[in-house]
Amino acid sequence: MSYKEKPWFRFLSNKYVWVLLFFGVWMLFLDNYSYFDHRILNQEIDELETNKKYYQDEIKKDQQNIKLLKNPDQIEKYAREKYYMKKDSEDIYIIEFEGDTVKK
Repeated sequence: MSYKEKPWFRFLSNKYVWVLLFFGVWMLFLDNYSYFDHRILNQEIDELETNKKYYQDEIKKDQQNIKLLKNPDQIEKYAREKYYMKKDSEDIYIIEFEGDTVKK
């Protein structure tokens, strides 16, 4: 029995198998829209969607802060806590303890 009669040779000598194999290699590795490029793009899309959600949450927080700051008493409280502002007749003492996580 010669090698031409073996099933594996007949399978590999089929032109449709070669076309399919070429197409598969082309789509996986060589095409502009290859599988590996799609994986990288999908990871970037997931990262951008995560960033989008984070920024939307930050926008909601900022909108709530803006609503609070429409009240003059809240503006004064915010200025005192955030920027250590004071009235002319007041003194402010900032006490720091060891191990505080407050950044200057």
